Amino acid sequence: MPSYGDCRSIEVDAPPDVCFEVLSDVERMADWQRAVCDVEILERDADGRAAVVEYLVDARVRKVRYRLRQFYDPPALVRSEYLGGDFRDFSGEWRFLPAAGDGGRTRVELDLDIDVGRFVPGPLRALIAEAVMGRALSDLKRHVEGRDPRRAP
Repeated sequence: MPSYGDCRSIEVDAPPDVCFEVLSDVERMADWQRAVCDVEILERDADGRAAVVEYLVDARVRKVRYRLRQFYDPPALVRSEYLGGDFRDFSGEWRFLPAAGDGGRTRVELDLDIDVGRFVPGPLRALIAEAVMGRALSDLKRHVEGRDPRRAP
């Protein structure tokens, strides 16, 4: 079955370590990410961070559940490896790079590979990518910059 990859980015008015810390605080993710309905931490790493996490996400088409193993490289990277759920594969990386120019901004990149297990037409793929990636990036920006992500954009 086909796998679909996409990489999107956004600039955030905060340094990489702040963006990394917010995204690594998995327990509070459902408070600020509109697509995330529920998060359950199943296992923690030696540093106490969420290592195996089950997510329930509203992908607009339907709600999906999946488990990820998360790996951390502070403050630059959070990588996820798919462990199971409603997809055939769902893996990716959040990268936090100092933005060009002043040191107080971050270029946040979200790079995902998704295999839903069947063919998905282009328009539906775009809808899923926007629901999962677009909202995740804009919600992170709003949350880090102090705006309420639960309000409509």
